[in-house]
Amino acid sequence: MAEEQNGLLLRIADVDNVYVLLRPITAGTVLQFGGRETAYENALELGHKIAARDIAAGEKIIKYGAPIGSATRDIRAGEHVHVHNIKSDYIPTYTLDSVTE
Repeated sequence: MAEEQNGLLLRIADVDNVYVLLRPITAGTVLQFGGRETAYENALELGHKIAARDIAAGEKIIKYGAPIGSATRDIRAGEHVHVHNIKSDYIPTYTLDSVTE
């Protein structure tokens, strides 16, 4: 089952707990998730992940029907899902901060 929202978000499989952006969004964009509004402070590029529902710390992040990592903290529905709140279960996760330390 593929689910698309407003031509902006795509969820491929029923088990996915993230949407994928189909196009970039600008800073200040407001979207609705689970009855809550989420305003994005930063622009997000095509392909970035947005939580489709609340995700608990330690829970697997499922994208395209496959686990891609684990949540490092609780993630609210609508929140940007990226290296600041997930870690890969397969390869090390690096950020600019970890490279410069």
